[in-house]
Amino acid sequence: MTLQPLTPVNCAGLLQPGCSLLQLDGEVLLFGQKGWPKRSCPTGVFGVRFKHGEMKLRAISFSNDSCYLPPLRCPAVCRLDPYDGLPESYLIHGGRTPNNEISSSLYLLTMDSRGCNRKLTLCCKEKELVAEVPGPRYGHTMSMVQSRGKTACVLFGGRSYMPSGERTTESWNSVVDCPPQVFLFDLEFGCCSAHTLPELSDGQSFHLALAREDCVYFIGGHSLASDSRPPRLFCLHVELLQGSPLLSCETLDNGLSISSAIFTRTGPTHRYIILGGYQSDSQKRMECTTVILDEKGIHFDPVETPKWTPDIIHSRTWFGGSSGEGGILLAVPTEGRPSQQDMHYFYQVNFQTEGETREEDGTLACSQESTDYDDSTPLEDSEELYFGREPHELDGSSDGEGEAYNEEDEEDESQTGYWIKCCLGCQLDPNTWEPYYSTELHRPAMIFCSRGEGGHWVHAKCMELSETLLLKLSQGNKKYFCLDHGGLPYQEMTPPRHIIPLKRITMKAKDKKRPLTIKMSPAKKSFFRRLFD
Repeated sequence: MTLQPLTPVNCAGLLQPGCSLLQLDGEVLLFGQKGWPKRSCPTGVFGVRFKHGEMKLRAISFSNDSCYLPPLRCPAVCRLDPYDGLPESYLIHGGRTPNNEISSSLYLLTMDSRGCNRKLTLCCKEKELVAEVPGPRYGHTMSMVQSRGKTACVLFGGRSYMPSGERTTESWNSVVDCPPQVFLFDLEFGCCSAHTLPELSDGQSFHLALAREDCVYFIGGHSLASDSRPPRLFCLHVELLQGSPLLSCETLDNGLSISSAIFTRTGPTHRYIILGGYQSDSQKRMECTTVILDEKGIHFDPVETPKWTPDIIHSRTWFGGSSGEGGILLAVPTEGRPSQQDMHYFYQVNFQTEGETREEDGTLACSQESTDYDDSTPLEDSEELYFGREPHELDGSSDGEGEAYNEEDEEDESQTGYWIKCCLGCQLDPNTWEPYYSTELHRPAMIFCSRGEGGHWVHAKCMELSETLLLKLSQGNKKYFCLDHGGLPYQEMTPPRHIIPLKRITMKAKDKKRPLTIKMSPAKKSFFRRLFD
């Protein structure tokens, strides 16, 4: 177990309480922010990278057929593991926007494609719900259950604004706990059904929900009605029958008094670790707990806590999320220290043993750095968004150089598995390469071989090319090509626009201005000559 301080690189202001961390296709994604400065990332989704004690963010783009995903704080996020041929994905429901608007929409977030440079493109679709649809809320949970070969989603808890009929001038923006109803809906047809159980008599928010097969365990939570965090633990059993589903609930005694906690999975089995959270409004929960779900039920075991720093111990609030199996990203405020420019201190907590620890450089997304964040204005939700375009294409109208997309960070991507398509017999490791050509500044030189379906990238060193030939093949902003296809005019950059010269049309003789002349006969000329003499 380790606690490592992190240095945010021009991205500390983007992580705020209520943000969510997702793990999709081996990457950690940050969701819930308003966007990168100067509209370089209108989607508000970023890839998070931890390397050498630094934390960097990289803008993630959406596909052209994606819908707009608003920045949502404290939504219900549920991971869908691959099943029935469907890829891994995430369900996102509800949440609160930075403009204090509460959403009731359901979104499905999946991976759309991967570029040759490992750039991730996401696809977001809004799912339509029918029948007994849950109202807008935040601070609730969603879980997937499986029963009798069927799959359904369970939604519970949360809080929302007062009903419009009960609002007054003083309590117009006051929030209340949502009714303690359990919503069950299937993903194929979007049909929802609401269920009221006698064991769930009070509303609760910011609790934990852990699911295993047909059971969902609700742990802790905060109740606005009593302003308390009782040690709650409910076991919801869902049986998906052919007609209507059958739900039953059991109250267990070994609950935890906790709210807004962070949990992470520590393996393929149903084993989790709970960290953080609050025991009361003025007391953080500094203990860590292991949770194991098996056939007999749920089990809690204390686990050794990290060696907390004084900043963590004395801070009043903290937040974060799971950064992968056995890892947690933790943030604590700087408490208004003038010497500290960033708003939060960041730490990475790793609960994995040395044998389970994965290599740090080969798993997460690359970074993007902004050099003009302090003077930037956050995006408004009503701004026009563009999907399927690279972030630097959205800054074509910027006047300052600092507002443009920083392409130097893309070059750093080559040092962490940038080249993924090479010949099978390649012996060159791109993560530990040594410069072979003098032209290799940031990454190993690659050539594009057109053989096979679609071609593939090969290290130039494997092809035993001389540097002179390598330079010859790369003239004119071309890609590197193999010996058989070096003369093809494929270009990596957009060719310059050819400006047609303007044709200068000569003016007609009749349109030219001539000096004024008076036609006179010889007799008149001699008369005027004698007159002036």
